[in-house]
Amino acid sequence: MQRFAKHLTSEWKALFTFLRKPAVDATNWRAEQAIRPAVVTRKVCGGNRSWRGAATQQTLASVIRTACQRQHNPHTVIVGLLRSRSPTVAPELRRPAP
Repeated sequence: MQRFAKHLTSEWKALFTFLRKPAVDATNWRAEQAIRPAVVTRKVCGGNRSWRGAATQQTLASVIRTACQRQHNPHTVIVGLLRSRSPTVAPELRRPAP
């Protein structure tokens, strides 16, 4: 009970952000729907055979989903990443400077 009370104390401001900011959803429904295809694929295929495989699938799903949301071709984004000389964030997926 004390742990929960401590958590509420530290997260109190963020807990009701949706009441102060109309643009913020009250639930995580959109996020749940966004990952649904990856969850279905994992369940149909029997999961991953290793933690590394799970991490790879998670990263690829995130890149593909972000590319789609930003109206970029995921195939083009992934090919560009595979051809880069060093690990990088795809230019198409970088957030614009504030």
